[in-house]
Amino acid sequence: MSTRTLTVSAAQLGPIPRSSTRAETLARLIRLLEAAAVEGAELVVFPEAALTPFFPHWLVQDEAELRSYFEEYVPGTGTQALFDAARSLGVAFVLGYAEVTTDERRFNTAAFVDEGGQVIHRYRKIHLPGFRDVQSGTPFQNLEKKYFEVGDLGFGVQAWRNTRIGLAICNDRRWAETYRVLALGGAEVVCLGYNTPASNPHLPESDKLTDFHNHLSMQAGAYQNAMWVIGTAKAGIEEGVSQIGGSAIIAPSGEIVAAARTLGDEIVTAEIDLDMATRYRRDVFNFSDHRRPEHYTSITQPVP
Repeated sequence: MSTRTLTVSAAQLGPIPRSSTRAETLARLIRLLEAAAVEGAELVVFPEAALTPFFPHWLVQDEAELRSYFEEYVPGTGTQALFDAARSLGVAFVLGYAEVTTDERRFNTAAFVDEGGQVIHRYRKIHLPGFRDVQSGTPFQNLEKKYFEVGDLGFGVQAWRNTRIGLAICNDRRWAETYRVLALGGAEVVCLGYNTPASNPHLPESDKLTDFHNHLSMQAGAYQNAMWVIGTAKAGIEEGVSQIGGSAIIAPSGEIVAAARTLGDEIVTAEIDLDMATRYRRDVFNFSDHRRPEHYTSITQPVP
């Protein structure tokens, strides 16, 4: 029996300065896409908010500046070249970006783009961390709740070629429900971009564990739900905020099969065995036989 395989790449990005133009940033993404294609990648995963610096880390007081970080259409004039490159290379990709709708709703979004350059699936971040208001006395902010709404598309799963793909973004990876809902939807591969500070001003005792918690959450989600996880970071010191790297490709066994070694632009590539998800789901967990959802009702109750 032949094994279903897929060659995937995590396209880690180093910091994007506020002074960078969209054209400069897009050129970096295209170079990473081309490098991944040389390594045989069929699917490339970019980080959360891959087109801009992670602006929730400061208070943006100028509305024109704030608007410049958002995309109304993808592809649009500022992103078309990336889509054209993907189509020319025959490579699919996942792009994280800040989305503004025509009725001025704003989301932290990821789009799955097939090898023909067509958006075939979108996800809007559900687990927004941080605050709605500026926090005084901290070296940087996390104002995601100020700049984004909670995602309204749910945890959908997209059939693509010979597998099923789920999307998640950053803080979603810390929540067990993210992976379980995607697994119950049939996801075999979860693509997850993130921007994670190396320190937490509100819980400094956890700083020494930041890298550990990053991989722990993705490895646990991969193993407990028998799925592949591709986690891709924005890394390095961006506008004064040190962000972790640690981009990784993680197997349904929970093992890291490939990982980034730098805090800059870097491609991490692996050929993954899609049938490994099938085997672990069948022979380790067997959801249909062993899950007992009648005893899980407390985790599905509305937030008090």
